[in-house]
Amino acid sequence: MIRPLLVLIILLAGLCGQASAALPEIELEMRDGQLIPDRLEVPARTRVKVVIRNTGQSAAEFESLRLRLEKVLGPGVTSFVVINPLKPGEYEFFDEFHLPDAKGVIVVK
Repeated sequence: MIRPLLVLIILLAGLCGQASAALPEIELEMRDGQLIPDRLEVPARTRVKVVIRNTGQSAAEFESLRLRLEKVLGPGVTSFVVINPLKPGEYEFFDEFHLPDAKGVIVVK
């Protein structure tokens, strides 16, 4: 009885790994108040992984109030946020540590 349960757990773990590997990725560079690019285009109704690299000399914070996302990165740190499926439209994000200049937009098409 335990063996079939173990097999099921292993199969499910493999499927979860495959699902996360297939997640589309977009890259964002944060460099001392610059967002490169400052406009991210993502497909509608699709989960997307945004890989964030802080290449600057100071800390940065990716934040979007509308998406309820935030991620603080020290200098030289790479991390990510996952954006859940969205309806078409524009969603602002910013680097809270470098306002008012560091603002961007996620365009969902």
